[in-house]
Amino acid sequence: MAAPALIGLAVFMAIPFGLAIWLSFTNERLDSPLATSFVGLRNYVRLIDDPAFAMALVNNAVFAAVVVPVQTALALALAILVNRRLTGITAFRSIFFLPVVFPMALVAVVWTLIYAPGPNGFVNAFSEALTFGSWQPKDFLNDPVWALPAIMALSIWQGVGFQMVIILAGLQAIPRELYEAASLDRAGRWQQFRHVTLPGLRGTLIFVSLVTTILAFRLFDQVFIMTDGGPNDATTTVMHQTVSAAFEQQNIARASAMTVVFFLIVTAIALIQRRLMHHGETR
Repeated sequence: MAAPALIGLAVFMAIPFGLAIWLSFTNERLDSPLATSFVGLRNYVRLIDDPAFAMALVNNAVFAAVVVPVQTALALALAILVNRRLTGITAFRSIFFLPVVFPMALVAVVWTLIYAPGPNGFVNAFSEALTFGSWQPKDFLNDPVWALPAIMALSIWQGVGFQMVIILAGLQAIPRELYEAASLDRAGRWQQFRHVTLPGLRGTLIFVSLVTTILAFRLFDQVFIMTDGGPNDATTTVMHQTVSAAFEQQNIARASAMTVVFFLIVTAIALIQRRLMHHGETR
């Protein structure tokens, strides 16, 4: 019964990844007439000495450090907000989840127009009105200071609904008796949140944080469409570097080495999540 799934995993995941590991130790290039040869750890050494790849790792880490806590906090707030028995609450849940349904390519194009430079751009016009004319129009996507925060804002808006649904399911799994017991003990809403809601959502929040962190390191679509890694590598990411190496430079060996590094990063994050989950269960 498990054979079709195991065959699918082998054909589409295990075998390609094993091929990537082998290619990362070679000099394979699509545009080279030379025969493929073994070069050992040379591709990994070059990655360590590559400032662009180091910048990509830093950008991914900064992106994750900002997006994961902010998006999780907003998703928790939204989940608590819509976890009420009110008329029309299903419509609000659908509205908050709607951005997740849209393809990221479409969202990136729309937000590129929202970030349009000059006083007629939506963000610039809104900021100017909000500050009573003191805001100076900015070219967000071509400014090294603003480009990455602009992509962060888009990503938080687009992904918060997905987290909200998962946290909402976790909220609904917490027994109502715990809240009733807390009310009998004269616990206020803040105390109930601290001592009932957060402990009950521990596993859910760790899972959501793990998934969001992995997605943060897989950041590519919005970067490729909105900035193409610029300006001056201010928004380049590991996935952007990998795709660039494979399809623009046609350096398959280098792209494979980046893939292996990315796999190690994701594996480390998963192990940390597993440790946190196990620690929570044994407390």
